[in-house]
Amino acid sequence: MCGIVGYVGDRSALPVLLEGLKSLEYRGYDSAGVALPLDGCLEVVRRAGKVDELIAATAGSANGQHSGIGHTRWATCGEPSESNAHPHRDCTGNLAIVHNGIIENHVQLRQELVAGGHVFHSATDSEVVAHLVEAHVNAGADLLDAVRLAARELHGSFAIVAIDARNPGAIVGARVDAPLVLGLGDGEYFLASDVAPLLPYTRRVVWLADGEAAQLSPAGVRIVDLEGVEHAPSSSEIAWDREAAEKAGFPDFMLKEIHEQPRALRDTLRGRADASGELTLDELALSPEDIAGVDKIFIVACGSSYHAGLVAKYAFERWARIPVEIDVASEFRYRDPVLSPKTLVVGISQSGETADTLAAIRYARRQQARTVVITNVVGSSISREADGVLYTHAGPEIGVAATKTLTTQIACLWLLGLWFSWARGALSPEAAAEVIADLWRCPEQMEEVLADDSRVREVAERFAPAEGFLFIGRGVGYPLAMEGALKLKEISYVHAEGFAAGEMKHGPIALIDKGVPVVAIATHSRVLGKLISNIEEARARGASIVCVAQKGDERVLEVAGDVLVVPQTAELLSPMLDLIPLQLLAYHVAKARGCDPDRPRNLAKSVTVE
Repeated sequence: MCGIVGYVGDRSALPVLLEGLKSLEYRGYDSAGVALPLDGCLEVVRRAGKVDELIAATAGSANGQHSGIGHTRWATCGEPSESNAHPHRDCTGNLAIVHNGIIENHVQLRQELVAGGHVFHSATDSEVVAHLVEAHVNAGADLLDAVRLAARELHGSFAIVAIDARNPGAIVGARVDAPLVLGLGDGEYFLASDVAPLLPYTRRVVWLADGEAAQLSPAGVRIVDLEGVEHAPSSSEIAWDREAAEKAGFPDFMLKEIHEQPRALRDTLRGRADASGELTLDELALSPEDIAGVDKIFIVACGSSYHAGLVAKYAFERWARIPVEIDVASEFRYRDPVLSPKTLVVGISQSGETADTLAAIRYARRQQARTVVITNVVGSSISREADGVLYTHAGPEIGVAATKTLTTQIACLWLLGLWFSWARGALSPEAAAEVIADLWRCPEQMEEVLADDSRVREVAERFAPAEGFLFIGRGVGYPLAMEGALKLKEISYVHAEGFAAGEMKHGPIALIDKGVPVVAIATHSRVLGKLISNIEEARARGASIVCVAQKGDERVLEVAGDVLVVPQTAELLSPMLDLIPLQLLAYHVAKARGCDPDRPRNLAKSVTVE
């Protein structure tokens, strides 16, 4: 979704805003703009395209402004264009807003505002916010109250930030179902839709709660709810540093984040699982008695996080002997699932702000189900909604395509599955200790896979001209096939599909023609022999076979044209290693086709609207 940044303090605001927007560009890059008060007027500069276009357009601008707001857009309502770019101004030109999210009742509000004499200049839903705030200011409200009152009239999910040239020492933000975080500096204050813009200046933050509004000024931070009741700010420290959000010598954030996966996995395991097999999951806030009383688990997620849930299903059911259902979060509550106090709903969201997953968790709580969430962002909305939370400790992920957040989500789910197996007596302590020992070996094995990057690149460059790929797997390899296809689609724009290999002969095999690349996840499993038969069926029809296989597996070497080798590990833990060649394959195909893997078209990192 869109990126928002705001600043008020002693330093020049424009460089802060532009640097912040660059760090948020993974959230949207259709257009960008800034608004800064100067000499009683509001200077607004907007450009279609990436933030670099805005930087070039502001190269000659004065740097004397000490407050301002900025925005980088991912279009949802209104095409990408300069007229639809944010900030949007009111009729007076003195007031401007930026907005992340969707205003569901914008048509009705626009009609009412136009009838009241307001003039609109864009096709966006966002512009109604500027005119609503203007109407409340004209009625005598100060900027904080005007934004608060306007927010009460809006239906949907949104974060809004406003600035008024008549009061240049303050900016005001409000949020409902969309993220907004405040940065607390020394006599200066920041506001953004993610922590990345804050890291160069401060790691002390206030996560604005749902239904709150905040005013930032040199005097400090004032927070109220949408009813006007004042709340005391509660700050926390961000553990990430600025270096973690930079490329560190890699050509792209995605490649850097692929290579950070061994470190991210170690950080996620540390303090939770030790070599003796002991587990410590205090964050869950669920007692062994609570867990023993659960009779069914639902996992809800979107995109790559959904695939993490599919991987976890195999482990939960085998280790803990408990039934698990996996749902796409956007469909979950609309099918009226049967929940009870004995149901556990596990929500997975990298950002902790994914609208569909957040709504699914809220639905579960209304049905008296227990809830646990897995997220990468401390203080995010979903972490505050659930009974328990497991943080992935992946560090900031800037690339739009999930890599290290996916592998750490899977690790957290495995730890949760082991916790359930212990609480239910379904897995012996010796067996659990063996799984944990294997899991701790994974980071070093991941580094071994990453060292073979040149082999993956050679295969990727050879197949980059292909018009389509098929990915196949069986057992735990099936969700990996889906994830491999998704990665390729996301960043290279090549059509790809992931299938359960046994389903190939029920339709998808018709897609195979001479030279079509078929990527098989062929690491050791109880059904590897059946998968090899499926590979032979594809090869007999002219497919070019690429296999992800464990070192020394002669059976796979006999049927594969190309093999991407991974070390041997337990069947259920194989996704931790198998994912890396699939990520690198997608990355190198994208680079060979001239695509930007960090900024795939039409996509944004955090989807905060349904």
